[in-house]
Amino acid sequence: MSAKQENLASKFSWWLIGATLLLLIYLLSPILAPFLTAAILAYICNPVVSKIDAWQVGKFSPTRTGASLVVMLLVLAVILLLLLIVVPLLQKELMMVIERLPAYAAYLRQNIEPWLMQTFGVSLEFDTSQLQKILMDNWKSAGGFVGNMMLTLSTHGMAIVGWLVNLLLIPLVLFYLLRDWHPLLASIGELVPRKMHHKTLQIAQEIDAVLAEFLRGQLTVMLLMSVFYAVGLKLAGLDLALPIGILSGVLGFIPYLGIGTGIILAIISGLLEFNTLSQLAPIVVVFSLGQLLESMWLTPNLVGDRIGLHPVVVIFALLAGGQLFGFTGVLLALPASAAIAVALRHVRTSYLDSNLYQ
Repeated sequence: MSAKQENLASKFSWWLIGATLLLLIYLLSPILAPFLTAAILAYICNPVVSKIDAWQVGKFSPTRTGASLVVMLLVLAVILLLLLIVVPLLQKELMMVIERLPAYAAYLRQNIEPWLMQTFGVSLEFDTSQLQKILMDNWKSAGGFVGNMMLTLSTHGMAIVGWLVNLLLIPLVLFYLLRDWHPLLASIGELVPRKMHHKTLQIAQEIDAVLAEFLRGQLTVMLLMSVFYAVGLKLAGLDLALPIGILSGVLGFIPYLGIGTGIILAIISGLLEFNTLSQLAPIVVVFSLGQLLESMWLTPNLVGDRIGLHPVVVIFALLAGGQLFGFTGVLLALPASAAIAVALRHVRTSYLDSNLYQ
């Protein structure tokens, strides 16, 4: 076999291996979600683990295992803190909204019912006190409802067990990934053919730089937008300002989902809390200013245009990620697209230098 034929056979073998891996990933996609989630968290948390691992306090120096456990506890503490802030506030504010239902119903009868009667012959006849009592009773018995719901779900025991196993797998896989991050990367690097090692390392370093900048910038944008929406909605007079503001900012990592969810929840809450529709105007102003602030200043300056993807490509990437891997795929779509964009830049450069193009 000539050298040219060997080269073609080698390339065909690599393409076959790549196609097989992609097919395997697709077939295993239903069980990959916890592993992908843990890998994303490990990539984000690894720099913190490395810094803690490098600390030297006198004769004491923490191990990589200890640093991994510390970071995992910090992540768990942040998640619990968010839940402890959002859930009680949401419960408290919903109770206040229920208490204000009679006032809102009176406004509807005074301002909307005459127009409905004149135009459609429809009358808003309902007992607001009875509706309020039903809502209060159902809210107070939510614990029993949840218990009944869990009892019903228990008939689908295997599905529940599978969901719990996936949930418990995330911290387990995250711990091992954080502890063995550098050895794992070294093992993967050893499998790369020596002729391709330098180029592969160069591309990997560029992808790492893009992803690090993207993730750090995105987390900063999420934090700043959570504060902006919470403060803005509070100034607009919305009682649910804090939970809606935090939710809007945290969901901002998915394009259009954060602002879309936030403005829908804020308007629904405003309709129940306020006496006139004109009071909703400040809410719309807050989200409009937030979108301008995020898209025209925060994202360009903190995240940058390093990904360089067209909006249509971004939408396609999000839909494709969700189709393949569910919610985890949506989380992974933009970082994966950024990595692919780096690889495609190298492919384009090689193509322009090739005999085929010349």
